[in-house]
Amino acid sequence: MKKVVSVSLGSSKRDHAVEMNLFGQQVKVRRMGTDGSMQKAVKMIGELDGEVDAIGLGGIDLYLITAGRRFVVRDALKMARAAFITPVVDGSGLKNTLERQTIEYLVREGIISLPGRRVMLVSAVDRFSMAEAVSEMGADCLFGDVIFALGLPVPIRSLRLLKLVAFTLLPIICRLPFKLVYPTGDKQDSEDPKYSKYFDWAEIIAGDFHFIKRYMPARLDGKIIITNTVTAADVEQFKQRGVKMLVTTTPELNGRSFGTNVMEAALVAVSDKPAAKITPEDYWESLKKLGWRPRIVRFDVPEREIAEVAHGDN
Repeated sequence: MKKVVSVSLGSSKRDHAVEMNLFGQQVKVRRMGTDGSMQKAVKMIGELDGEVDAIGLGGIDLYLITAGRRFVVRDALKMARAAFITPVVDGSGLKNTLERQTIEYLVREGIISLPGRRVMLVSAVDRFSMAEAVSEMGADCLFGDVIFALGLPVPIRSLRLLKLVAFTLLPIICRLPFKLVYPTGDKQDSEDPKYSKYFDWAEIIAGDFHFIKRYMPARLDGKIIITNTVTAADVEQFKQRGVKMLVTTTPELNGRSFGTNVMEAALVAVSDKPAAKITPEDYWESLKKLGWRPRIVRFDVPEREIAEVAHGDN
């Protein structure tokens, strides 16, 4: 059996384990949170090195790929360098393709319409392909990178400005302690709805789950959420706050959606190629062979239909 572990800077309360079959191989996947401790994460990766088939970096990006340029996050590099034998991935090889495909799938299948719709992407530099997709399809976009990562109430309203901000600030931001720009540890379990007006403005809220969870207001009536890693409890919370529809880019595995780092690590573990030689196209071809489609949960349908829709049978 292949073994995959996602070492996350996030809360250990979200730890989970699951087994799945990929291309005829059994893969045991485990998520291990370090409650924001970089030291603990580095130590954990060092101990796992050579003992598992692939390691995912959770709660942090190693690479931010924006408009074809790749920026390296210094704290994530410290984590990745703790392993010398086992390949370490952060999901970036899969994320850009997967998240554009998610938007295209939703539009193609008539699940959402984007022209003129108010879309807020809470952080676009780590999901640039999604930002491009919604912008190209005519959405009225708000990119919240400066608001949610830097704490400055400055919305970005165009891809052109997003690129300028990214190319100017990312070389600096990537060198900062990661906890200064992203909720880690206990911050993932607390809420600070000080930016409610941006959530109220948006019809569709997309992007990183932990930014959404930390800053979302008490009510999200009629909103569509497009995000990544959610637990069953997170799904229930969205339902209670009035969300109309939840979409996750990765499929459901035993009641939760794992992050792209987990999916990428699992595909590395079963691949006959060295991790360094697997391309984004290879990852996407593998997902297509597995019958990938986003997980969709509709809260505006009768309770008995929710489970069916959540598994893509709509």
